[in-house]
Amino acid sequence: MQSGFPNAVYTGVSARENGMTKAVRIMGLAAAMSGLVLAGGCVPLKSHQGYIIDADLVNSVQPGVDNRASVLQTLGKPTIASQFNEGEWYYVARDSRNLAFRLPRAQTQVALKLTFNQAGVVQSITRTGMDQVAFVTPYGKTTPTLGRQRGFFEDLFGNIGAVGAAGTGGGPGGGGGGGGDDSRP
Repeated sequence: MQSGFPNAVYTGVSARENGMTKAVRIMGLAAAMSGLVLAGGCVPLKSHQGYIIDADLVNSVQPGVDNRASVLQTLGKPTIASQFNEGEWYYVARDSRNLAFRLPRAQTQVALKLTFNQAGVVQSITRTGMDQVAFVTPYGKTTPTLGRQRGFFEDLFGNIGAVGAAGTGGGPGGGGGGGGDDSRP
């Protein structure tokens, strides 16, 4: 096939077909890029909450030897202090993991419980792990209640006619304001 140009080479692909292949390449590249971005949301996220446990520091605290001031200096401020008798301090550390939009799930947990006597000296150190973690799964979407079961239409139309009815305090003289002297501003 001859073109209007003497030295032109015919490639067999028209300009329209060349534009179509370019558009297909761009769409394929865009689809691949969006797939990579979406796949990035499926990467598991790891997090740490609470106290960062240093085994050497924890092992340096000795029952019968250390007091509150020395524990505070060695381990730092506790995660939780007892509310009632100030006899217990808790240091809690948790490593959790979640995938995409799911809620975090505890992988490891360490809780140190330091018990003090009345003089403020360490009495005991207790270490617990995942055995103390409770996984609670709610049952159903509603909370069961005592009494009768009301349907949708009873909830929607149940109060029609009740407002302003005799004996309900909504009419004249019913007040509805707590029963005081209404003459004062």
